[in-house]
Amino acid sequence: MNLNSQKRYWKWLLFVAALVAFIAILYYSNILLTDIAKEERNKVELWANALKHKAELVNSTNKFFNEIKKEEGKRAQQFAQVFQKLNEASTSAELNAYLAEIENNKKNNRFPLILAAENGDISYTANEIPEVAAMRNVSELGTHISDYDSLILHYDPADITCYVTIYFKQSQVYTDLKSALDTLQSSFFQEIVSNNVSLPVVVTNEAKDKVIISGNIDSAELVGGAGLAQLLDRMSNANRPIEVILPDHGPCYVYYEESPVLLRLRYFPYIQLFIILIFVVVAYLLFSFARRSEQNRVWVGMSKETAHQLGTPISSLMAWTEILRDSEVDADMVEEMNKDVKRLETIAQRFSKIGSVPELHEENIVEVIRDFTAYLRTRISSKVTIDFPAEKYAPIIQPINRYLFEWVIENLCKNSVDAMDGNGLITIEIIQEQKFIHIDISDTGKGIPPKKQKTIFNPGYTSKSRGWGLGLTLAKRIIKEYHKGKLFVKNSALGKGTTMRISLRKK
Repeated sequence: MNLNSQKRYWKWLLFVAALVAFIAILYYSNILLTDIAKEERNKVELWANALKHKAELVNSTNKFFNEIKKEEGKRAQQFAQVFQKLNEASTSAELNAYLAEIENNKKNNRFPLILAAENGDISYTANEIPEVAAMRNVSELGTHISDYDSLILHYDPADITCYVTIYFKQSQVYTDLKSALDTLQSSFFQEIVSNNVSLPVVVTNEAKDKVIISGNIDSAELVGGAGLAQLLDRMSNANRPIEVILPDHGPCYVYYEESPVLLRLRYFPYIQLFIILIFVVVAYLLFSFARRSEQNRVWVGMSKETAHQLGTPISSLMAWTEILRDSEVDADMVEEMNKDVKRLETIAQRFSKIGSVPELHEENIVEVIRDFTAYLRTRISSKVTIDFPAEKYAPIIQPINRYLFEWVIENLCKNSVDAMDGNGLITIEIIQEQKFIHIDISDTGKGIPPKKQKTIFNPGYTSKSRGWGLGLTLAKRIIKEYHKGKLFVKNSALGKGTTMRISLRKK
């Protein structure tokens, strides 16, 4: 198993572990949310039942209050009739009887009562507060006169202008009951608005087109029309509305849905997993960065040490070639040896430049490729043909580092030779566009499977029995980081060959 395979193995292991953790969190969160939702529904049902019973209590109390009001009205009418009969009394016995009844009603019924002449002068009061009892004319009541009901009694049937007016209010008992009823209704609506389970609640009329009262819900959603209809539809889908009969409103419907706390809890596992995912990604990136930095330091150290170790034997070989050149040795053989020595010097220069920013110089790319292919042809199998017609290209001047750029071409060509098992054709073609220069290196080798066309650039990936799997990684880094270009697999077919492309942006 090579280094890249091990890396993929650990990635899949990490992914499976994260997936198991994700499923476990979702499973446990779902159980927890189900229990919370069940508990909340139980609270809602208790609250809804209490609300319904309280509405029945309010309606019963209101009905009882209306009965009392009717009785109060009847007694007021009877009280007024006593005054009427007092005016019609023909004997002193009848007069005394009616006066006694007035006094009895005054003590028992406790009606606040004012008796006034036609000009408003007050002649009699009963059960009134001292401020009213001290008034001389009903005009002094001002706006408070609207608090009173009134009856007109004509004491001279022949003259309709002769009358007195009886101003009366309901008894204190009635007033206390009405205050209690108002308090009960107010507390009922307050119970809806500030319900103890903090639910979004909306109470509508029977036609469901008007909101009577609401609580724990955004007022913007309560606007009539389509917005209100959508809100009620959403809430009715969550829970069946409760039908209640409210005082002064008749049949109404109470709509409610889950509390905001429960809704937030439903999204909490996903938020938690998102935060964990961010943490894992950041940790993975930091780990990868640290690992790559460490690898880079190792490669840089190894490269510089290699360049240093090559320096002494190369200098010695250069001296020996000069000695051989002065001796009676075949000049062609010495020249070839000199080329190899210079090649070693070039390789040493490449290693020495790793880890530092290389200097770019204006170079003719056509010439660089031509010189390298000419050198390579004599050092590979005679069954491999390198086709690069340099004469058909005009000079292409581009800022590059010659040593490193040759290294990339060499690496790609040697990979092609290995892919063809030392027998086939390597074609190098330069394509110029408006903004880019493309260099395509094609072979007639085995080809690269589609799933590996991206992984071949990963550190440690190799299909050879020997090697570190760093050639293409370094080649891509040289093109991408130092020359601001791209190196990628343009196309590949199994059994037919592969085309690698170098793309450089024109200066």
